[in-house]
Amino acid sequence: MSSHAKHRKERVGTMDYDTQIREVRCQLVDQLKVLDLQLEQKTQQLQDMTDYLRRRGEIENEYARSLERLAERFTLKIKRKDPGNHSVSQVWVALLSQTRQESRDHCRLGESCSNLLVQPIIHCLEYTQRLAKKSKDLCSQLQDGLLKVTTELLTAWRTYFQYHSEFVCAEGKLREAEKQEEKQKQSNSKKLERLIEKRQIKVQEIQLKCSKARNDYLLNLAAANSSMNKYFLQDISTLIDCADVGYHLTLGRVMQAYLSRRVTTQQKVSTGLEQLQEAVSELDQGRDRDVLLQEHYSTFSMPLRFPYQPHEGDQVCLFIKTYFFLSILYYSRHKISLCLMMFMNLFWIKPKIPTSFIQESGQQIPFVVESCIRFINLYGLHHEGIFRVPGSQMDVNSLKDAFEQGNDPLAGQKYDLDSVAGVLKLYFRCLKTPLFPISSTNQLLEHAHLSNEAERAAQLKAVISSYPEPIIIVMRYLFAFLHHVSQYSDENMMQPYNLAVCFGPSLVRGEQDDDVVTLQPQINALVKSIIIQHESIFPSQSEVPGPVYEKCMSLEQDDRFTPANGTAVSVLAAQMKAECPQANSSDALDHSRRAAGGGAPSAAKSNLQIPIVPPSKLRKPLSPSFMRRE
Repeated sequence: MSSHAKHRKERVGTMDYDTQIREVRCQLVDQLKVLDLQLEQKTQQLQDMTDYLRRRGEIENEYARSLERLAERFTLKIKRKDPGNHSVSQVWVALLSQTRQESRDHCRLGESCSNLLVQPIIHCLEYTQRLAKKSKDLCSQLQDGLLKVTTELLTAWRTYFQYHSEFVCAEGKLREAEKQEEKQKQSNSKKLERLIEKRQIKVQEIQLKCSKARNDYLLNLAAANSSMNKYFLQDISTLIDCADVGYHLTLGRVMQAYLSRRVTTQQKVSTGLEQLQEAVSELDQGRDRDVLLQEHYSTFSMPLRFPYQPHEGDQVCLFIKTYFFLSILYYSRHKISLCLMMFMNLFWIKPKIPTSFIQESGQQIPFVVESCIRFINLYGLHHEGIFRVPGSQMDVNSLKDAFEQGNDPLAGQKYDLDSVAGVLKLYFRCLKTPLFPISSTNQLLEHAHLSNEAERAAQLKAVISSYPEPIIIVMRYLFAFLHHVSQYSDENMMQPYNLAVCFGPSLVRGEQDDDVVTLQPQINALVKSIIIQHESIFPSQSEVPGPVYEKCMSLEQDDRFTPANGTAVSVLAAQMKAECPQANSSDALDHSRRAAGGGAPSAAKSNLQIPIVPPSKLRKPLSPSFMRRE
């Protein structure tokens, strides 16, 4: 009866694994279908964009030809009539000139749409299809590897279960033999002793096989879970990014070129309309009348006076009174000039609120955060895979111990960039409470789903503004740095989403530990949105006084050293000083650091205070370029 129950349990466990693996297979097949559907959608969009631009080019060319024929028709009429210098004629000339200019502009726009803008989209279509095929092949290979690991897991589990069942059975037989030995102890049966000894040896052999099978099963289980995490959390997003390489960039550039040509056309149309408006404003009836009279002077001049002719024999002397009538015409033209009103920009300057929070170390930004960010700012923005590639565990532990002892290991030694990035991630991961309070996680995740970017940023800002000011200052500093890193994604391959995958689990946590895997996609989307819209989400320095991240950092002569890759830092620092001006964003930070008088470092976990140490314990002072200049 017991063996039947054990066999039934074995079947149930195997069915559970089979069902789970079958579901994984279905999910992987659906992923390939989604990738194919995404390729079809992108292909259709590119084809539609090509058709639109070609049709738009035909319409623009047809419109340009119609305008040219219209202008030519009326130009010939005006030339035949010889309009002269009348103000109405000048309006006609300006109108026809504007029409011809508009025809030329639309002709250029049509040629651009038909030729220049279509070619990049055609190349993008071919490139997208080729990338999608390679990404799909790579995805299939990864899925095959993942299924192979799950198959090995199932095989190892069955082997372990089989040996364990045999071990239980052999152990039961040994106990039965021992019981018989107790009953027949007085008979001194040697045959029974040999049976017990044989069964003991068999139990030991099966137990050894069972232990080995169990170890193999545990190793395969860990490998399968690790492969699942890597595939679903990293490989899928990387494959999607690879398939989209160049797609958004090409469409963006094409649309920017289209908008540029449209704007140029609109500007020229506006210029032509302004000239036409100027000609209309110069319409003058009196001047046209004077010009007409002057051009046809003989026609409109006064004829000779009729003389007096007396009758024959009439001697009457007539005194002819000549009346001269002088008609003086005064033309007064009054031009009304419009007065433009000037609008003054009024800026509401909020009073600065003094920082009420003073950490034990006297620092608004933890020193380990500031030191690691400064190091990466100087040497790691172009480093491929920063924060994603793990560093040396030995170097990470060495840096961590040095920071906890109150030293600045990054001031004069060589360390790998990946190790420094690992220390920065480790710091936020080791906090007792995450940077974002757990009580507000659900509210943040709800706001992250909003489709309107402006509304999403406003809702997130409302939640974050309710945090204590010291937390806001550290968040503002960190996310400004992450946004700066994402601006070099063409070189370091770290888009905002990749940075969110690296920092999301450390910064945002659910109320329960089980929520980590469930909420991971939502947390990644939230952190990605904050990285992209950090300027709209976090209060400005006038609203929350405190240090802010500076993009252009440099080291002075005393702080120059050579990093692990052997590049001369002094040369790099000199170039950065020449290319971008020194910002004063860390003034308040260094001011508060100099104002700190002490405070022991804490080796235990605390909120934003591990492994912060007061500057008095640093072996080497900070560079003067980071000190506040009054």
